[in-house]
Amino acid sequence: MKNLRYRFFTANELKPSGWLREQLRIQAEGLCGNLDKVWPDVGKSKWIGGDREGWERLPYWLDGFIPMAWLLDDEDLKRRARFYIDAILDRQESDGWICPCTKEERHRYDVWVVFLICKVLVLYHDCTGDERIPGAVYRALKCLSLHLEPATLFAWGSARWFECIIPLRWLYERNPEQWMPDLALRLKTQGIDWKALFRAWPYKQNQGPGRWNFLTHVVNLAMCLKSEALYDSFAASSEEPLHNSDSAADDFAEEALRILLRDHGMPIGHFTGDECLAGRSPIHGTELCGIVEAMYSYEWLLALGAGDVWADRLETLAFNGLPAACSADMWTHQYDQMSNQVECSKLEKTHFLTNNEESHLFGLEPNFGCCTANFGQGWPKLALSGILRDGGGLAVGAIVPCTLDTVIQGVPVHCEIVSNYPFEDSYTVILDAENPVRFSLSLRFPASARNIRVNGEEIPVSTRRSINKTWQGKTELKVEMDFAAELVPFSIEEPHLVPSDLQGGELRITEEAALRNTLYFYRRGNLVFALPVKARWEKREYTRNGVERKFPYCDYEVYGESPWNFALSGGNGPAERKDLSLCREHFTGPAFTKDLSHAPLRLKVTCIPVDWPMLNGAASPAPAGLRPLGAGEEIELVPYGCTDLRMTLLPFINQ
Repeated sequence: MKNLRYRFFTANELKPSGWLREQLRIQAEGLCGNLDKVWPDVGKSKWIGGDREGWERLPYWLDGFIPMAWLLDDEDLKRRARFYIDAILDRQESDGWICPCTKEERHRYDVWVVFLICKVLVLYHDCTGDERIPGAVYRALKCLSLHLEPATLFAWGSARWFECIIPLRWLYERNPEQWMPDLALRLKTQGIDWKALFRAWPYKQNQGPGRWNFLTHVVNLAMCLKSEALYDSFAASSEEPLHNSDSAADDFAEEALRILLRDHGMPIGHFTGDECLAGRSPIHGTELCGIVEAMYSYEWLLALGAGDVWADRLETLAFNGLPAACSADMWTHQYDQMSNQVECSKLEKTHFLTNNEESHLFGLEPNFGCCTANFGQGWPKLALSGILRDGGGLAVGAIVPCTLDTVIQGVPVHCEIVSNYPFEDSYTVILDAENPVRFSLSLRFPASARNIRVNGEEIPVSTRRSINKTWQGKTELKVEMDFAAELVPFSIEEPHLVPSDLQGGELRITEEAALRNTLYFYRRGNLVFALPVKARWEKREYTRNGVERKFPYCDYEVYGESPWNFALSGGNGPAERKDLSLCREHFTGPAFTKDLSHAPLRLKVTCIPVDWPMLNGAASPAPAGLRPLGAGEEIELVPYGCTDLRMTLLPFINQ
């Protein structure tokens, strides 16, 4: 078995602090922390003897709820987590089968959830040390191995086969047996060959409305990015290596993401999927499950040694896509978020490819309940990626405020990251060793950072610097970085139909139409900026299928109440922006406030109103024309994650 480049500390050793702890506390007081009280699919799940959903929803919820409970050291949350784990373990069959179905139903039960519940049990063991867990996971996976001899993977299990490598690897490290690599091989050969798909790649454009496909499903694709690296790390225990090059699996993730962003990219560094790949239109959305599962893939790719670029990508999703898809109090969320999102009302006709007309509403369960259960893993697992075990030393992963208490070579060591990054351009690492101990501390710098200084000393620009020394007592290392705002061009996939393009029912392609399809967005470091639209929230309380939507977990339609139909202008064109300035608000938190007057960072730009119509409850993909409809005015862009309604992609007028 191949060693991990970095290992994660447990939620007992590492704790969030600063703005990240506040973010987790908001989540605990919102939907994720109360879902078992208000949602029958968790509170009355078949997993605990109830009569509601007995597949992925309860395990999905526990996957975020458990680390959140222990990171916050909240006794009530811990007590409730123990109740669910106890109930699941008590119901495990004598032959090891762990999911809530009869023996007669097993052949048609999708075993993707076996992978998921075993991952959850491993996570619970990391938090508690519960001695029942290794045996339960062993029996569950041994039963799965026997189950897959006469049967084969299908549906979600076939798409997500590699997720099982995570608990299987954990088990193999503790008690290696030959059936374990045999099961890994069976999973890979029975599952979807993602590498072959990307080698051929037939999905350069979206497949059109109603074309649902496991191969273009946004969550499957977000998950699969780690598939080759995970399997490679486990298959290295066999006599014949899977690849001739150690980097081959890492290359798969890099190439797959390059293709996805090229054909279906969004400014936030993710790819569209509403629910399947949806092209580059700014009003096609991406699923919240896809955001948090991509974050989890990037965390594993970082740990597996694929490079610091995955830490940058992790931060980009965490600081933009994740907070934007949730209300400020985290009691409601969207299924789909859009780059250009000026209204979230129930549509007369959906413009999403395979999702319904309510998918972009903020609510309890818009479209499907998978995101309701699953979105809670995002912040806790980000926190666990803050400080990593680097062999015998420590490494900064995601730059988030956190504290670590561990033992290195028998010496108690306290390590802390103090920072308001990404809203401030610095972080401080505080190390305190009780006795002299030599180890390496690896500092990370985002790839977009320039003019890096450590304790005032300028160092060459890179993504990482290791300091190997004997540490004793308290040491502080302050990292300061400079970032520049960039105006990034973004081409939407094709000339879109807007009213001014139509002539006798046929599309009229003009030079102006081509210009309208090159839009721009601002990025500074790992933050994306957007033009905020003032939001008016309208509450919707009702009951559907026996599930009540009642404040604070009701649904909301959100309407824009400020102008949004703008083009960027200034300087001599996109390459030269003389009007740009950065404003900072004194940071007091919460980090991703939706109070636009207190956004922690703002970019001042000059904008000019243009003809940009609404079509079916959304901004049309591109403006109808670039003729100015008024004088230029100064407008402040704010971080994407601080917006409910926004325009991220805007055209540019040379004026």
